[in-house]
Amino acid sequence: MTVPHPARLRLFALPLLAALTLANGAAAPLRFTLDSGASHVAARVPFLGLGSKTARFPRMQGAVTIVPGAPDQAVIDVTFDAAAIEAPDSITLARLRGEKFFWVEKYPTIRFSGRSLKLASPTRGTVSGALTARGVTRPATLDVTFAADPAAQPDRPVSFIGTTTIDRRQFGMKAYQLVVGNKVTITLKARMVPR
Repeated sequence: MTVPHPARLRLFALPLLAALTLANGAAAPLRFTLDSGASHVAARVPFLGLGSKTARFPRMQGAVTIVPGAPDQAVIDVTFDAAAIEAPDSITLARLRGEKFFWVEKYPTIRFSGRSLKLASPTRGTVSGALTARGVTRPATLDVTFAADPAAQPDRPVSFIGTTTIDRRQFGMKAYQLVVGNKVTITLKARMVPR
């Protein structure tokens, strides 16, 4: 009986593994970088029970990885510059930058880290992850809507909008509860560019 040489076995095994990979529909991850010049975050909070105030974070960086056929392996990692926060007026800006709110001198960044994407359609889904602000990390869910299916045009930029609502008290921001609401609606508008 003749025993095949190990090198010959490898030659036969490699094409077989490649064929099995294709048969299983596996695809290479699609990697994107956020276009910081075309992306920003807004945080809206009820004010005096009658209206709302919105702060804006214009500076951010981040990356998105999507695995076609395996959305649960998606990664969305966004860090924005808390120190660059913008507000409707100077008094609000000073308070938001201060110790009772974002305390940007001590905590200069805010981060959302998503580790799983559940798709309702090719352009809509939910990202489960965590939000870190003011040194506190809490679970967060981001509802996302893509302008187009990223997997259908992996070589083109794609814009998306993500929204979530948090309770500011869970992040140590408990000041002015009689005039400022506790629920904060966060909206991320971003443009991701293929790497």
